[in-house]
Amino acid sequence: MSRREQIEALLADEPNDSFLLYGLAMEYRKEGAHAEALARFDQLIQQTPPYVPAYFMAGQMLAEAGRANESRTWLRDGIEEAQRQGNAHAAGEMSELLMTLGQMGE
Repeated sequence: MSRREQIEALLADEPNDSFLLYGLAMEYRKEGAHAEALARFDQLIQQTPPYVPAYFMAGQMLAEAGRANESRTWLRDGIEEAQRQGNAHAAGEMSELLMTLGQMGE
C-alpha cells in the first residue's frame, strides 16, 4: 500500500482532518497530480480557519508548473489569511515567493 493509499484510508474515518488532507495534497503534488493536489489545498482553505500552509504549497506548486498568475492569486490570498491569523512567518515566506514572481506591487 502506497503512502497516498494509507492517507486515503485514514481520511475515510476522518475526512476533515487537516493534517491528513495536507499530507494527501503533498503526495499528489509529489506524484505530479496537480489537479488533485489543488483540490485538496482548496478543501483545506475552505475550512474554518483556513489552513495557511495550503496557500503556500499551492502557490509554490503552481509557480513550479509555470502557472505564475494562478500562483500569485494563491499567494496573495494566503498572505492576507496569514496576517489575519497572526502568522507573520507564513506571510513572510509567501511574500518572498511572490517577489520572486515579480508581482509584489500589483
